[in-house]
Amino acid sequence: MFPTGGVTGPTAGQTGQVSTPIRASSILPGRREEIELHTADGLRLVGELARPAHRAPVATLVCLHPLPTHGGMMDSHVFRKAAWRLPALADLAVLRFNTRGTSSMRGTSEGTFDNAVSERYDVAAAIEYAEFHELPEIWLLGWSFGTDLTLRYGCDPAVAGAVLLSPPLRFSGPEDLANWASAGKPITALVPEFDDYLRPEEARERFAAVPQAEVVGVPGAKHLWVGDAETVLDEIVRRVNPSAHVPLPTSWDGPLETGDVSAYADRTVAAFADRPVPGPAAGQRES
Repeated sequence: MFPTGGVTGPTAGQTGQVSTPIRASSILPGRREEIELHTADGLRLVGELARPAHRAPVATLVCLHPLPTHGGMMDSHVFRKAAWRLPALADLAVLRFNTRGTSSMRGTSEGTFDNAVSERYDVAAAIEYAEFHELPEIWLLGWSFGTDLTLRYGCDPAVAGAVLLSPPLRFSGPEDLANWASAGKPITALVPEFDDYLRPEEARERFAAVPQAEVVGVPGAKHLWVGDAETVLDEIVRRVNPSAHVPLPTSWDGPLETGDVSAYADRTVAAFADRPVPGPAAGQRES
């Protein structure tokens, strides 16, 4: 079980101790607590909030996970690593949760998957939680299906901006892009070179409807970001906390804990299974 509280220690690895490499299972110091979100249609959603150990966060990531029918959940590996590292390395709060009907080690959220329709209430509940708890500078971090939820339902007055990982633009449409264009809120789309659904050139064409949108093609990457999580975290931090040092450290000088990632060895986070695009190293697994 992942630690949910009481993890404390230095915030920048400045203790003079021997550096330890930061691995997929490394949990850096932070304050972590299990949370529940309550939707307007009466559901209870399970989640976790991670914050810096010894100071207030400078900004907040609200994570919207990939498609739950294809393995997406709050513990999808980029989000798990964000929650375990960014409070210590970048002074960020990371709120992640399971959308309706989704399960992870944290538990199962009530309700059933609704093809990005009733999930609007889930997005609203997460934003409201962040607002009510006075979390600063709320950014939405969507991945795959979560990017569609971000584009459809995340253009909220309380939201400062959005970072989109592997956006397929399947459940979202031109009207959603138009809403973001009108709002003027910053959007960055990180698009893998070998994405299964939307590659950088097409993404630039589609996001041209949003003048302030930045499309960043990531060479060699694929939809699941296996082997590229560090690149993703660096790009997120560049947008959300520009004062943080990037690239982020790859080792830690202070105490850290180790999380159990074995439960997810066979869980992938593919967004859809019906339109593959050939690319290198097919069959990648989440790590």
